[in-house]
Formats: sequence, structure tokens, C-alpha cells
Amino acid sequence: MVCPSLSSRYFLLLMLLIISPYLYSQQRDPAKNTPSGKPNIIFIMSDDHAYQAVSAYSSKLIRTPNIDRIGREGALMLEAAVTNSVCSPSRAVMLTGKYSHMNGLRDNGTFFDSSQQTLPKILQQQGYKTAVIGKWHLWSTPTGFDYWNVLPAQGHYYNPEFIKMGKDTSYTGYVTDLITDLSLSWMEKNKDGPFCLLLQHKAPHRNWMPPLKYLHLFNDKTFPLPRTFYDTYENKPALQRQQIMVKEDLDIRYDSKMPCDSCPVQKINDWAPAEFAREIERLTPPERRVWDSAYAEEFRDFKKLRTKDEMVRWQFQRYMEDYLRCVQSVDDNVGRVLRYLDEKGLAHNTIVIYTSDQGFYLGEHGLYDKRFMYRESFRTPFLIRYPRAIAANQRLSQYTLNLDIAPTLLDFAGISIPADMQGESMKPLLTGNKAKGWRKEVYYHYYERSFGLTAHYGIRTARYKLMHFYDPVDAWELYDLQKDPDEMHNVYGVQAYAKTVEELKKRLIDLQKKYGDDVKR
Repeated sequence: MVCPSLSSRYFLLLMLLIISPYLYSQQRDPAKNTPSGKPNIIFIMSDDHAYQAVSAYSSKLIRTPNIDRIGREGALMLEAAVTNSVCSPSRAVMLTGKYSHMNGLRDNGTFFDSSQQTLPKILQQQGYKTAVIGKWHLWSTPTGFDYWNVLPAQGHYYNPEFIKMGKDTSYTGYVTDLITDLSLSWMEKNKDGPFCLLLQHKAPHRNWMPPLKYLHLFNDKTFPLPRTFYDTYENKPALQRQQIMVKEDLDIRYDSKMPCDSCPVQKINDWAPAEFAREIERLTPPERRVWDSAYAEEFRDFKKLRTKDEMVRWQFQRYMEDYLRCVQSVDDNVGRVLRYLDEKGLAHNTIVIYTSDQGFYLGEHGLYDKRFMYRESFRTPFLIRYPRAIAANQRLSQYTLNLDIAPTLLDFAGISIPADMQGESMKPLLTGNKAKGWRKEVYYHYYERSFGLTAHYGIRTARYKLMHFYDPVDAWELYDLQKDPDEMHNVYGVQAYAKTVEELKKRLIDLQKKYGDDVKR
């Protein structure tokens, strides 16, 4: 045997000390095992998920431990907002990084121009495998994706159809579980990365059809009416004409799931029986027996109601129960995705975002739905995790927008942000840099007039919110958020705020010029 010399042993030891950290880092950081080193991206978006129903924001209604985990292991944006609070336009803003008037999709009735530049197209050109699974709701064929499997229109909760790469397909199961099943399957085939997956849930969109296993969840809980529930809409002409009130517009059949064709204390919408049947008849006979048994208990309580006020309070409870049951299933499935990343060693180099296409009213101002610039639908949940670059336990209060998502993901991927994207990269905020010149105000513009709504635009600053409703109502509203955070008292026209209004209107015009929004004033 030949023994190494003392100097040789020292040399070997020295080399081991030099290369050990490198070998360890290769094991710890999967990104360094890939040619590009680019992060994987999982963008999870639900539909109509109110920030009030995410326990990282408030634990009064529900516990969402898996969604919360994303913020706990990364960052939670306290003042995330949308530029246009309705489904299709919000999705188009996230894809393009442009306001609705620039990407061409202003309302739910417009086809998205899929020939334009989008985030997935740019990522695909840079070597990413891309997919969208779940709700699309942009009417045109998805482009920029290696794989797409989407719900037609709004889709169904039970045993739904999908359109898989242009072919009609149907699945057995609950839609939230199925979207996750399909997503995990696609990730398994593309886990060598880099990949970008848009995982887009239908839930908790109206009419809030829960998974059968949760039909009894929250039966033992009473949800208090929000303190603004009985807003009288004084000096708020746009709110006076809308048709999204809990106490007037929730349908007893479609929304509350009660077999009532003529109720003495609640109106029945003509379309409700047929629409409800369209959903409930998707259940198999065994599933239908489970459903009927659960809601028979609710029907017994319903038959005891005698007054309008009793009906309103009971319907609010029914609304909250089913809505939150759907949210619970979303949280369960977020947990499945996070566990998959842990098990496959992908978590460290994967950006995970959880958000909603906009906020939602859970009885605030007596409303359900979204659309208005009032806080509950303007603000949206936004949580992001990327262990490789984003420190844990951050709660950031800067104004961020769904407009910022595309540039942020491109920035983290080391890809140049196109000059025509109007959003800002959140990377400096998320990585501890000071982000000099970050926005101090937010611009919003909503266009639709369905459900008795009024088109409007506005500006939100640290203290004030100024809105101009212009079609078909012409009215201004101003809220002093320091004195009135619930936005109950319109102080537009109050002399003490005259100079404030003048200043805010100038800033509003500056924002419209900045973003190229040529509006009638």
C-alpha cells in the first residue's frame, strides 16, 4: 500500500473544504441543478375570494392555514388592490400588466385579444413550460401555453366539463379538487422546470356550491352582520340603484338552495329555478341524496321564518356558510400544492402566489358581489412565497396592484420587463430594498353597468378616496379614510374638504394621463 504524503493529505483536506459548500448548496438549491437557474412559478388565483375570508388578514370568519402559510413563509401585502373589480378584466390585467383600456378588455362581455403580449408568452419564449388549468373566463382560446385545460365560461362545481387543448372533456368530482389534481399531474411531468402554472379556481364564485363533505361545516357558527350592513346609502346615488344587496337580491332558490317557488317574504327571480336545476342535476343519485339530506335541515329552519328581517338574517347566514365552505376547500387544495413542492424538493426555487381576481362583499354595506371601488371589493388578498429570495414573515403596507404581477414575475425570472407594461415590479419591496419612488396613490376604473351598477373611476391615497360615478349616474364621492375607514359618509361638497377635492382632482387627472386613460370628466 502506498500512503499519501503529509502534504498530499493536507491538499486533499483543503480541496474538500473548498468544494463542500458548493456541493451542499447544490443539494439545497434545486435552481442550481437546472441550466437556467430560473424560478418555477405557481400562480394560484381564486374567484371572488374576499380578503376578510383569509385568516392571515382576519380570523373572525374562517381559518385558512395553508393560504396563510404562503404569507408566513414569504410576504403578505396589506394594501393589494385591483384596477377594475370584475372577473374577466382583472384576469386580463394580470396577464398583460396593463390597465383595461390598454389591453382592450373592460368588461365581462368582451373577448380577450389573445394575439397580444402576455406574461405566459414571454416566459414561454424564455424557455419556460407554461400551463393554465381551471377558470379562464376570457372567452378567446388561451395562447402562450404549452398545455391548457380550462372551464367553459363560469364552469360548474360538480362533475364539470373542461376544454382540454380545444377538446371537450368531462371529469367526475368536485371542481376545486379536480383543478388541483390536473395541476399536480402537469407539474409532475414538468418538474425539471422551469415552469409557470396558472392554477385558477372557480370557487368561491356565486352560487357557492360546497363540496359534499363540507355541507355541515359552520352549522354551529353564527356569523354577525357587518357593522355597515344597514348602510342607508345617503348621499350615494350609485349605491341607491345597484342590485347586489343581500336583503333584496339574493335568490332563495339559486343562492340559498331552498325549494321555494313562491315565498311570502322574499322575491323569486324568474331565472332561478332553471339555473338552480342546471347545477343541482349534475350530482349523481348518491350525491344528490347526501345533498338533499343536508339541506333538509336548512329547509326546516327556513319554514319557521315569518318576517322580512328574519329572512334577511337567515339568508345572510346561508350565504356565509356556503361561501366559506367553498373557501375551506380552496385552502385544503392550496395545502396539497405546498405539500407537493415540499415532497419533490421544489419549494426553495418556486415562486408561489395566492390571490383573487378581486375582493368581495360579505355583507358590508349590505352587499354581496364586487365591482365598486369601496374597500371590500377594491382590495384583494395577495400572498407570495419564494424562499430563495423573499424573507419570511413580511407584512408590507405599500400600495400594490394586480397590474404589478406580470412585471414582478418577469423581474424575479431575470427577464427584461417590456416598456409598455404599466405595472411596477414588486421585487424591490419583497427583497428588502427601499424601492424609491414607489406609488403613493392608486388609480381605478370600472366600466360595467350590469346589476344596476354605475361606471366610475377614482383615486385612493393614504387618507382619501375620491370617486367619480359617470354612467348613467353623474356623482362624486369623497371619503376621509382617517375619520371614516368604513366609507359610510360621503363628504364631497362639504366646504371643509373643498381644497382637498381640488388637489385630488388634479392628482386624478395626472394619473389618467400617466396611464393613458382618456376619459370624460
